Amino acid sequence: MPEDAPAQPTTDTPTTTADREQYGFVVVSNRLPVDRVVADDGTEGWRHSPGGLVTALEPVMRANDGAWVGWAGQADVSVDPFDNDGIHIVPVPLSEDELRDYYEGFSNDTLWPLYHDVIEQPTYHRDWWNAYKRVNQRFAEAAAAVTEENGVVWVQDYQLQLVPRLIRELRPDVTIGFFNHIPFPAVGIYAQLPWRAQIIDGLLGADVIGFQRHDDASNFLRAVRHIKGYTTKGSMVNVPVDDPDAPRSRRGISVRQVEARHFPISIDADSYEEIARRPEVQARAREIREGLGNPDTVLLGVDRLDYTKGIRHRIKAFGELIEDGTVDVEDATLVQVASPSRERVDTYMTLRDDIELMVGRINGDLGTISHQPIAYLHHGYPREEMVALYLAADIMLVTALRDGMNLVAKEYVASRFDNDGVLVLSEFAGAADELRQALLINPHDIEALKVTITRGMEMPRRERSTRMRALRKRVKDNDVARWSRLFIEALDRHTTGPGIDPESVDPGDEHAADQSDTVSVEARDA
Repeated sequence: MPEDAPAQPTTDTPTTTADREQYGFVVVSNRLPVDRVVADDGTEGWRHSPGGLVTALEPVMRANDGAWVGWAGQADVSVDPFDNDGIHIVPVPLSEDELRDYYEGFSNDTLWPLYHDVIEQPTYHRDWWNAYKRVNQRFAEAAAAVTEENGVVWVQDYQLQLVPRLIRELRPDVTIGFFNHIPFPAVGIYAQLPWRAQIIDGLLGADVIGFQRHDDASNFLRAVRHIKGYTTKGSMVNVPVDDPDAPRSRRGISVRQVEARHFPISIDADSYEEIARRPEVQARAREIREGLGNPDTVLLGVDRLDYTKGIRHRIKAFGELIEDGTVDVEDATLVQVASPSRERVDTYMTLRDDIELMVGRINGDLGTISHQPIAYLHHGYPREEMVALYLAADIMLVTALRDGMNLVAKEYVASRFDNDGVLVLSEFAGAADELRQALLINPHDIEALKVTITRGMEMPRRERSTRMRALRKRVKDNDVARWSRLFIEALDRHTTGPGIDPESVDPGDEHAADQSDTVSVEARDA
C-alpha cells in the first residue's frame, strides 16, 4: 500500500474493547479504515486510511453506532478490538501464508485478472481457493459475533465474496449487503472459474448485491441463470430456500428474493474543490508547471501500477505523437504517476519493468538536453499534491482497459473549479457511463487515441469550459454520499429490524474533508 504521508499516529488514542459488544451496522472489508503507524520516537498509533469507501461510510457508522471488521495490514499480528474516533474496530488476523495464498494468490492472481476480462491470464490453484474459503470464514465469524440482533452488515469487494452466505448461515436474522468495487465479467469468461458456483452461492447470501455498472449487474444475473438455473425478474433473483420442516417434495420450492443492481460509486467532490481553492495548492500547481519547463501542454496519468490501467497504451500513443512530429518534444510533457501495487506478484513486477523500459527508451530517443517528454514517478502522493497535479494538467488521460469505476477521472473533474482542462476517458471505465462530456476513447486503438489527444491539445477554451461545467455538475450531483445513501435505502427495503437511517450520510461531515495527509483515492491498493 503506497503511503508517502508522514508516519504520525492519530491524536485519537484508541481504547480497548468497549463495554458494548454488538453493533447495529457492521462494515466488512479486506482492510480496516485505519493503518497502524510508528512515529520516529517509536510511538505506535492509528491513522485514517485513504479511500473513498472510508470517506463514504465513516459518518454513517458514527451516526449508527457502527463497527468495522477488517485486516489491520500486517501479517502474523494479532490486535484486540478497539474504539477509534467513534468507530469500533475489529481486526481480523492474517498469517504470512494466508496473505500469499488468499490475497496475493486467489484474490489478485485468480479473481482480479478474471474479472477484468482476462487482460492477463488467471492462475487457478486449489491451495489458494482453500485459503480463500478459510479466510472468508474467519471474516464472517468476526462479523456475525459483533452484529446485534436484526442488525445490518455491509460486505465490501471481491476478496470476501463467500462472506454473505457464511454470515447468513451463522446469523439468519441480519440484513446483508455486498458491493463489488471491480467489474463482473461476462458469463463466458466467468464460467472459466473452477469455483464459479460456490462464488455465486456466496454472493446470493446477501439481500442486496451492488455493482458499479448496469452491465456488471446484467453479467451477474446472466451467470446466476446460466450456472445456477435460478429465475430472475428485472434486478431480482429468486433463490430457493430449503425448509427442513417441509415435506421432502416441497423442499426448495419457497424462495428468498435477492436484489442485484448497479450503484455507481463516487467521491467527496466538495472536499477536492475545497483543496483546489487553497492558495498554497494553486501556487504548487504553478511550481509543478515551472519545474517541467512550462511546456504548452501538460498531460497527466495517475494510476496504481496495474495492467488494467492502460498505462503502456497511453505512453505508446504519446511517444508516437512526438516521434511522428505531430507534437514537438519541447511543447508537451506527460507526467505519469504510478503508485506501487502488489509488488510481490510476478505479473506486477514484470509490468513495472516493461513500463520503465518504455519510458527510458522514449526519453532517451526523443528527449533533448533541456527537456524529457515523460516524467515518470513510481510512488504515491498526499492528496494536496495530487490536487495540485490536477490543476497543473491541461489533459487528464484515463486509458483503463477495464475498470469498475476509476475515481481519478472524477477527482480531476472535481478539482477543476476553474472549469478548464480536458478529460480523455476510456469507454471501458465505469466512469464513462456518467461522464459523457469527456473525450471517450477505445484505448486499444492507438491511432484513435493519438487523434483524441491532439484534439484535446487543440480544443478551444470555450469548448473546454462547456464540457468541464457539465462534467462537474454530474460529479457534484452524484457524490459518494449519494452512493452510500442509495445503497442503504436498498438495504432498508429488505431489513426486518430498525435498519439504518439514510439521512445519517452527511457529505459535510468534518472528517470527510480532513484527508489532506492521505494519498489519492485511486492510489490505495484494494
